[in-house]
Amino acid sequence: MVKASLIAMLVLTVLIAMGLRWREQRAPAVARGNMVARGKRTINRWVTAAALAALVTMVFMGGLHWLRLIRT
Repeated sequence: MVKASLIAMLVLTVLIAMGLRWREQRAPAVARGNMVARGKRTINRWVTAAALAALVTMVFMGGLHWLRLIRT
């Protein structure tokens, strides 16, 4: 179960980061800034994606756990 949740978090993090990047690219162009600002945006995107992936994984795995408890 631990391996499944780690794999789910990894996959979700990548997918969410891709979605956030796509959303940033579609947004109206604002001042792009220098290399430091671009790095901060990238780090912020990955941290946000990891936090959302952890939340989704906890809810999903917790739901599976409660379903298992209810069945028995």
